[in-house]
Amino acid sequence: MVAPKLFLGLFLCLLGTTVFATTRSPRLGGTEMCSLRRLTASQPSRRFEHEGGSIELWNVNEDQFQCVGVQPVRKTIRPNSLSLPSFHPYPRLVFIEQGEGIMGVHFPGCAETYDTGVQQQGSRRMGEGGQFEQRDSHQKVHRFYPGDIIAIPAGAVVWTYNDANQDVVAVSIRDLNNPANQLDMQPRPFYLAGGAVSQSSTPWQQGQQSQKKGPWQQQEGSPNFVNIFSGFDTELLAEAFNCDPQIVRAMQESRNRGLIVKVQQPMQFITPDEQQLRQPRQQQQQQQPGGGSNGFEETICSEKLLYNLDSQREADIFSRQAGKLNSVNQHKLPILSYLDLSAEKGNLQPNAMFSPNWAMKNHVILYVLRGDARIQIVSNSGETVFDQQVNRGDVVVIPQFFASTAQAGQSGFEWVGFKTSGSPMKSPVAGYTSVFRAMPLEVITNAYQISPSQAQNLKTNRETESFLLSPQWTSQRS
Repeated sequence: MVAPKLFLGLFLCLLGTTVFATTRSPRLGGTEMCSLRRLTASQPSRRFEHEGGSIELWNVNEDQFQCVGVQPVRKTIRPNSLSLPSFHPYPRLVFIEQGEGIMGVHFPGCAETYDTGVQQQGSRRMGEGGQFEQRDSHQKVHRFYPGDIIAIPAGAVVWTYNDANQDVVAVSIRDLNNPANQLDMQPRPFYLAGGAVSQSSTPWQQGQQSQKKGPWQQQEGSPNFVNIFSGFDTELLAEAFNCDPQIVRAMQESRNRGLIVKVQQPMQFITPDEQQLRQPRQQQQQQQPGGGSNGFEETICSEKLLYNLDSQREADIFSRQAGKLNSVNQHKLPILSYLDLSAEKGNLQPNAMFSPNWAMKNHVILYVLRGDARIQIVSNSGETVFDQQVNRGDVVVIPQFFASTAQAGQSGFEWVGFKTSGSPMKSPVAGYTSVFRAMPLEVITNAYQISPSQAQNLKTNRETESFLLSPQWTSQRS
């Protein structure tokens, strides 16, 4: 009796594991989604102007975006403007291309951690005329700077405020195919405030706009941007908040201002000590008792969400002749293990190259920040599926295992790459960490029918470089 029961339990355990792995495997769509024979450099297909900025969307229905299951978005927030609170059913990675400001990322069930009072002496204070005034308290808000990558989990409420004198430009990816999203592969942002209803059902065409209605101009055929409170019964919401129905009506109205609004008076918040936030990660760990992190001091309510990719001190690869590469993964920013996303920022010197390589665990969505480069991508059948010069603002998708390389132009090349894995890996072809360096000489000699000296050149000609290849080798050969 014991043996059959043991066998049955083992069988059910294996079956459950198999079902779980099958139903929760990330980024596995139908085979028709990834029949990629031609990739293209893509620009935004839609631009929506709001009162305080703009939102640009790439076409999620392009084959390359359907394959990798993401949608790129670029948002511009003007000075003294607020991007209204919203949440999404999928995680996002946001890169700050330009500007600085304040972002709130709020989780349910987390305590209020910042208060307008200096001392914690209750939630109210005495105001003028002997009346008690309510003090503000809120969860932590985050100041961001150029080069910051920001991790936003699915379902977290996010708002952004530009308190500086320069436009904030933020580029992000919506990871639609993440296991956290159980709806579908269409972008479905949920707004808690603002919005406007589309006035036309005709197809959207670039450059066309409907007649101005209020301070926000909306394009023809644009989707309805309506906050979720507008769908609830006013009296029911008033009961839920225990407030005057007039307040609820104000919450439900969009006022045709869009999703990014101008703020009448500059806003101020209690924020963490900025000096401490800008300290290098290693220095912060050294100041902790015991000299380092043990993993228990970070919970979902206090986890770090930001990492700066401009830090030369923490660059993974640095070469004065070739450039710089800085990446952030789940080891540098632990919350990325929950999102299963990561990112890198690279800079190539003029005419320098990125070694031919393939990503082993992820797709790459590459966004060009500055300069230009020639990028080539090759499929498993040996076909060149992409061979173009890319420039600022272009997005290029590099599917998993597709081999790719890039050579910077005369003005250099700078990019940020979003990756669909929290612990990405790539395998280079040239350099001291390459697969050629790992192969025995005889294997290379017989595989390509070349002499031992030629095979040795393939193994060692780049023995001092990895991934980023300096341009003098090309000039010497020519």
